[in-house]
Amino acid sequence: MIIKNKNEITVCEIIEALEKGGLVIMPTETLYGAMVDATNPKAVKKLTEYKNRPFGKPFSVAVSNQKMAEEYVVLNKTARNLYKTFLPGPVTIISKGKHEVAQGIESETGTLGIRIPDYPLILEVIEKMGKPITATSANAAYQKRPYKISDILKNISDKQKKLIHLIVDAGELPHNESSTVIDTTIDDPAILRQGDIKLKDKNELLSRSEEATQNIGKELWQKYENYLGKRVIIFALEGPMGAGKTIFTKGLALAMGIKEEVVSPTYDLELSYQSSVTSHQLVHIDAWRMQTADELESLGFENLIKDKRIVVSIEWAEKVSDVIRRYDEEAIIVWVKIAYGKAENERLISWRIL
Repeated sequence: MIIKNKNEITVCEIIEALEKGGLVIMPTETLYGAMVDATNPKAVKKLTEYKNRPFGKPFSVAVSNQKMAEEYVVLNKTARNLYKTFLPGPVTIISKGKHEVAQGIESETGTLGIRIPDYPLILEVIEKMGKPITATSANAAYQKRPYKISDILKNISDKQKKLIHLIVDAGELPHNESSTVIDTTIDDPAILRQGDIKLKDKNELLSRSEEATQNIGKELWQKYENYLGKRVIIFALEGPMGAGKTIFTKGLALAMGIKEEVVSPTYDLELSYQSSVTSHQLVHIDAWRMQTADELESLGFENLIKDKRIVVSIEWAEKVSDVIRRYDEEAIIVWVKIAYGKAENERLISWRIL
């Protein structure tokens, strides 16, 4: 492993490392990224091992411009508009892939996330190399976001360190969010993760009954159910006592085909319900009695996230938000806020993607 200051290394040195199949840690406009040649199968396998994630979990790639992007994905009208509006910049746009990258880069359904970075060093490397490179964060799975090199090296094993060929050190980066991720492969484009660029994806409805609150739960389920099996879906519920968080979860359960009655898991902390029509499962968690956010991890939350058949509903999510946010690359996180309305029976329900 070689560590060089950003001001002391040449673009040719970086390209040489990438062309040899090396894993290079470099700064970006969001955080430190782990870069390999996205067309090199051995390099992608090395990256998968470094990230400690199962083979087949997709990686986004960085290209230099839209013309280069079209060598690897099919851009529909929605995608073209997003490219024109937001790229270069911290936005990842998912499109149908052309299968021109190494196995393990595209998703199991053949989609591919593309970024055009707004960072001169990365763009120069891609332009001169003429190939896409991976655009994933340099932290191992479930570890803290890397804004400085020590964030990386203190949280990976010696085995992982040996997989790194080169580190380009630019000091501590601004603490920006990860890129915003937008899926354009479906009829109604969906924001799968919010980053520093905030796109309008907040909705608000007024409920005047428990039945209406359940129906809003059903509606949200229908909006995101197509992603079940591809990503875990987390409904993070925030609201005062008695606002209707459990009622909302009952709506999710009904939409999933769960016949068992859903009850508040306040004293159990976690209850699970099996769908009667599919292999999917609803895990209902109540964080009310948790003293620290890390208590959520003690319930085996990390293992839950690895099972793509799982839907998670977390009441009092604001108490454990730090842990939930760690998994924004692994899951679709729908943050639902339930507030009391003007009348006793009214609830104002709003939601957005984290």
